[in-house]
Amino acid sequence: MSKQPPSESRRRFIKSSLIAGVALAAPTIIPGRAFGQDAPSNRITLGFIGCGKQGTYLLRGFLRERGTQVVALCDVDKLKLQRGLSIAQDYYAKHPGGGKGIHATGDFRELLARDDIDAVVVSTPDHWHGLAVIRSAEAGKDIYCEKPLAHNIDEGKAMVAAVRRNNRVFQTGSMQRSDSKFRHACELVQNGYIGDIKHVAVNVGGPPAPCALPAMPVPDYLDWERWLGPAPWRPYNAELSPHITNDVFPNWRGYRDFGGGGMTDWGAHHFDIAQWGLGMDGRGPVKVIPPDGREFKDLTYIYENGVVMSRSSEWDGMPVNGILFVGDKGKVMVNRGFIKTWPERLIKQNFGPNEIHLYKSENHYADFLNAVRSRKKPICDIAVGYSSATVCLMGNIAYELGRPLDFDQKTQKFIND
Repeated sequence: MSKQPPSESRRRFIKSSLIAGVALAAPTIIPGRAFGQDAPSNRITLGFIGCGKQGTYLLRGFLRERGTQVVALCDVDKLKLQRGLSIAQDYYAKHPGGGKGIHATGDFRELLARDDIDAVVVSTPDHWHGLAVIRSAEAGKDIYCEKPLAHNIDEGKAMVAAVRRNNRVFQTGSMQRSDSKFRHACELVQNGYIGDIKHVAVNVGGPPAPCALPAMPVPDYLDWERWLGPAPWRPYNAELSPHITNDVFPNWRGYRDFGGGGMTDWGAHHFDIAQWGLGMDGRGPVKVIPPDGREFKDLTYIYENGVVMSRSSEWDGMPVNGILFVGDKGKVMVNRGFIKTWPERLIKQNFGPNEIHLYKSENHYADFLNAVRSRKKPICDIAVGYSSATVCLMGNIAYELGRPLDFDQKTQKFIND
């Protein structure tokens, strides 16, 4: 692959995005929705950073939520930006009371500089999450950010610090937490119905690969330099940012400079549920061991309490569908639309008032909006998103280095390595 330095305009853009933003600073916004019921001037106003396939899915979801108003959209792809604008305008044409003068831009700094935005929804490729979230927090916006939270561990730490420093409400898009089947599985585990946990098997895709895609001409509707942003420069290829007519999830997720492979894509869902069931939010494993073909057939994590978790497609001869918790008195396996328990009666288990009841959310969007109004933490606060993403990233690092690693959960650093 030919090497090419960033253009001068890209250098200026990245540098100005990294500098602590005085120009972007804005006063804390009390959401308009807090003052009344559904009047246009009293809604939570939203800006969207990223209008790709997942971004338009989120856009449609938030448009349907009562008490919201979409006022701005951003994407570096003009076609996707126009698609997002059309979706919002079409919705408001059928639901009067909004949609006039929605601002569309290719520069998220313009969106953040607006003082009429209460919260932003970030659905960029993973390598842009850090800058977008940190700048949004510094601009006084509450934030909904797609999973996985971060592209690397240090970036995740900086994101947590920025959100906390600026007193922002933050929801990570690990939506499985707002699903009753996953909650029931985790409540069974936490309340001891399958006994002491011995093993957790999580079935997700593998780590990312280096990107060696051939160069293609940059389409005139795409700002490729800005799409790359903080990532190393490489030539454009449509597999990374496909044309709008190719309605697929783009494969930037499979390449190390932009995503974390299946480990972070689905891992930010399934490892997240494993963490929830184990009661490990804000913490995680203390050791990760890559497959060695001998003692460790699968990527293996070890927690301080001795619980072992593996990335496995089967356990003890049984296929793993999603997440499998194995205790000394039973098992529970859960995935989207699926839950199975051993013994079978546990699937209908009710929990008493003195037992553990996990945070109940039936709607990930509404939970975030309610948190914006109340100023309380939503179900998947940034600390949750960070700890779950770190599990995935630890695994990717172990795969790449090919050796066991010890991780200090207090310092959030690898030990003697």
